[in-house]
Amino acid sequence: MIDIQLLRKNPQEVAKRLATRGPGAFDASQFERFEATRKELQTAVQQAQASRNRIVKDIGQTKARGQDVSELMREGEKLKSLFEASESQLEKLQEGFQDLLARIPNIPHESVPVGKSSEDNPERRRWGTPRQFTFPVKDHVDVGEGLGGLDFATATKIAGSRFVLMRGQVAHLHRALAQFMLDTHTREHGYTEIYTPYIVNSATAYGTGQLPKFEQDLFVVPHGDGKSYLLPTAEVPVTNIVRDEIVELKSLPLKFVCHSPCFRSEAGSYGKDTRGMIRNHQFDKVELVHIVHPAKSYEALEELTGHAETILRKLELPYRVVELCTADIGAAAAKTYDLEVWLPAQNAYREISSCSNCEAYQARRMQARFRAESGKPELVHTLNGSGLAVGRTLVAILENYQNEDGSVTVPVALREYMGGRERISRA
Repeated sequence: MIDIQLLRKNPQEVAKRLATRGPGAFDASQFERFEATRKELQTAVQQAQASRNRIVKDIGQTKARGQDVSELMREGEKLKSLFEASESQLEKLQEGFQDLLARIPNIPHESVPVGKSSEDNPERRRWGTPRQFTFPVKDHVDVGEGLGGLDFATATKIAGSRFVLMRGQVAHLHRALAQFMLDTHTREHGYTEIYTPYIVNSATAYGTGQLPKFEQDLFVVPHGDGKSYLLPTAEVPVTNIVRDEIVELKSLPLKFVCHSPCFRSEAGSYGKDTRGMIRNHQFDKVELVHIVHPAKSYEALEELTGHAETILRKLELPYRVVELCTADIGAAAAKTYDLEVWLPAQNAYREISSCSNCEAYQARRMQARFRAESGKPELVHTLNGSGLAVGRTLVAILENYQNEDGSVTVPVALREYMGGRERISRA
């Protein structure tokens, strides 16, 4: 959530910066109308309360003199009704106002390139050289099905479209990838491993920005008298660890890593990547989360991105880093780098990780703070990124490491997790 004082101080400047995200990001005129009405109602409530206080005092003094207070009592009842009506109107307005504020995206950092679509995302660097094949390249679906390891038909029978069932050595490879990522981040990069619930409540989904604007992307789970949600990414529960907390300065930075399934309805993505594992309703991901001092967050963004890159380098998968332009960054992010891995069957780089600095946007919603040197609580900055998406990494390995006979070479970095196996093939 954006700082309300910043919005009140200069809504037109905020609107100008948010306009770089695209039309409709922020309506300054609507905000100013809300503000004007809020001030009027607040004044009315204050005046009604002051009048009530005066009447109560007059009633007490009149009673003390032994005089009739019936007229004052009637006037007091009228003022009470006026106060309650004004207060109710103000509460309803404030509820609508909070909903409006919660839907405003983060202000892009001044360094973020201005653009109109993903076509305007500048490439920052590349690593590795795509393999030159001497035989016709198959996509991951054909490779995985040829190994007897990917079964989309059975998954569809069990759960519907956009799911996959894995078997045998491919399932083992998928598990090995997650374990390899966790070990790398905990042993080499200093992360604390987290195991989190797979269901989150509304307050948790609100804290990281999924609610109220993106509820259609979530799977709803009836829970008690309300509703909860299957986590769309471990970023949501892990970042909320510090919700309503004041972290001691000496504890920063906090660095968490979590492997979990992710559940997404993929609303609005019909017709996109319907083949294979690129865009499924359920997929695994190893998530990286940083909770940091505000002065350190952009240094942390470079560090986090580098940690995700390490996984790709260890697996010897060619990739590139692109910086998302203003029109392409997520609503909660102030700045984002995407890592895109080379997929030979598509002859293209595809996203495998998104690393973002949300600055204080999520922290303000969560009231996640740290105690500064002055002793005063201040908002932390939060960052998150995939380190990596496990399913898409499996896709990249099946395609980049495929052999002409249908087998797949196991990357050297994964062989200890595969019992020393150097190649997987159909049983």
